[in-house]
Amino acid sequence: MMIIRPVERDDLPHLLRLANKTGGGLTSLPADSTTLQARIERSIQTWQGTLPRAEQGYVFVLADSADDRVVGICAIEVAVGLQDPWYNFRVGTQVHASKTLNVYTNLATLSLSNDHTGSSELCTLFLDPDYRDGRNGYLLSKSRFLFMANFRHCFMERVVAEMRGVSDEQGHSPFWESVGSRFFSLTFSEADFLSGTGQKTFIAELMPKHPLYIHYLSPEAQAVIGEVHPKTAPARAVLEAEGFRYCNYVDIFDGGPTLECDIDQIRAIRESRLQQAMPGDPDVSLPLCLVANGDYRQFRAALLPADTRSDRIVISTAQADALKCQPGDSLRVVSLCPEEKAA
Repeated sequence: MMIIRPVERDDLPHLLRLANKTGGGLTSLPADSTTLQARIERSIQTWQGTLPRAEQGYVFVLADSADDRVVGICAIEVAVGLQDPWYNFRVGTQVHASKTLNVYTNLATLSLSNDHTGSSELCTLFLDPDYRDGRNGYLLSKSRFLFMANFRHCFMERVVAEMRGVSDEQGHSPFWESVGSRFFSLTFSEADFLSGTGQKTFIAELMPKHPLYIHYLSPEAQAVIGEVHPKTAPARAVLEAEGFRYCNYVDIFDGGPTLECDIDQIRAIRESRLQQAMPGDPDVSLPLCLVANGDYRQFRAALLPADTRSDRIVISTAQADALKCQPGDSLRVVSLCPEEKAA
């Protein structure tokens, strides 16, 4: 049985193994032991309530309840940009017009932006390629919404997600080659690693403060603005099914899109409801639903058969143990999106 749980210190070797499988481009999961260890500690301190909001971030892992093998990771940053600036490019327009010459031209631009400062961020989503069958990806991504629904006061009004942009197997990004490399004199992989390990000062120091005309970029760079890496396309589809939309903001490194949604408009949060746990044999003919306990410190989530119209959910002893709940406890339940039920 696959379970979502908070990250633990003993998970470090597993996270390093996952980081080495990303192929680069996932800034928030660098293959660096010191950085990952610090990320784990920050998550633990967040759950313990010892950090100010500007530093809070929750990290979850997907593990097999049989042997606790970690095969996936996902995270939520509570409020980005309150301590270290949070940058992206806003895709906009500049108009050049002359009545004398009868010329009116719209030119697309990229402008450095901090518009998402103070938003909660979904981040660090990665699933071991060996486990990308069934519905593990849905569980990994959407379990965060049940946590946010249970502890709504911990999060901000707007939720954003930076999606991995286009790069090849050798770590070359068309967008970076046409934009970032002009100002940083670094390879995409080098800049990505520096940012992922917390060395972000160079962004503010070196990025242009004036708008960039997209027309001057290479055709290859223009083509990938707002596009995702092929391996990230399923994750984008999952978020868009939940109500997230691309609103013309892209990553400054690879041009990948930033998706956003008001927290109370996220489908899994809006439609989730509490059901009472009842011991028994689950009806396996029921559709699999996202189910989570209401324990802040020992949060658990899984996919279990459930009737979302009922006030009760029947779970087995093994399922109750995995979810760390007792008969009579309230569990938060929400269906998968209709188009995913037959997937």
